[in-house]
Amino acid sequence: MKVVERIKEPIYEEMELFEKKFTSSMSSKVALLNRITHFIVNRKGKQMRPMFVFLVAKMLANGKVNERSYRGAAVIELIHTATLVHDDVVDDSNQRRGFFSINALWKNKIAVLVGDFLLSKGLLLSIENEDFDLLKIISVAVKEMSQGELLQIEKARNLDLTEEVYYEIIRQKTATLLAACCAMGAQSVGANEDQVSKMHGFGELLGMAFQIKDDLFDYSEQKIGKPTGIDIKEQKMTLPMIHALNVMDESEKKWLINTVKNHNKNKKRVREAIGKIKAVGGLEFAEKKMESYRSKAIKVLKTFPQNEYRDALELMVNFVIERSI
Repeated sequence: MKVVERIKEPIYEEMELFEKKFTSSMSSKVALLNRITHFIVNRKGKQMRPMFVFLVAKMLANGKVNERSYRGAAVIELIHTATLVHDDVVDDSNQRRGFFSINALWKNKIAVLVGDFLLSKGLLLSIENEDFDLLKIISVAVKEMSQGELLQIEKARNLDLTEEVYYEIIRQKTATLLAACCAMGAQSVGANEDQVSKMHGFGELLGMAFQIKDDLFDYSEQKIGKPTGIDIKEQKMTLPMIHALNVMDESEKKWLINTVKNHNKNKKRVREAIGKIKAVGGLEFAEKKMESYRSKAIKVLKTFPQNEYRDALELMVNFVIERSI
């Protein structure tokens, strides 16, 4: 059995029902919109975010979920999908998970409007059911995600990113959404403040590890859906590069910054840059940090009573770190 299937096993029924509820939550009276949302639903990924909501909810509520858990998962997925659609426009990206992106098929104007539609659907789903506590969790996450993206753009111009600022960027950009999923699962079943806060912390730690793993993919030889060196081409400062710049001598440092700023489309230079980052231990440094976040996340998890849902969450943590895509 594949790892993802093993993780899904204790929440299989919930995920099946969620699919139906999520699809209906996207419906509209506009045929073009329905065609596009149908396209989105049929090309969804592993749906890790709803899985977190249901696993946390069941772990804390003796294996039970309620309608609020389904709505919480749907809100997360609607708003997450909206941000992905908008991201593809911002990045001028023609592909998403190996398929054409919305903006590639229907142009930017339509993609932005579809993202807005999904965002408003998510907000209304919470408001109509008076799930204001759930709405607050996701609204804080969206605010942080936008701030993280803008902070990254601001810092990319000068390539003067410190390790501390890098952690702040990935906390806001990536970790905040996983933190919201876990907090949402806890909040939806009426967990106490301490439990909600702990699960938020767990999701954040896992999100940090997840993003560092993503950074490491940029230096791997495997075919993973994003070409090697893409972060360098896009002038993104990742943890291996930050470490390399911290330990290199002045001339090497100048060469690397010059490569990222002025020669990032030159494949030979990019390959050379990757080699230099590897040579000064950039990858090992990032792997060590990722492992530190993973063990902290597991530590938080171990403070909860052991059951099949906690086991599945632990499996999920390890899957995030060991995944090859």
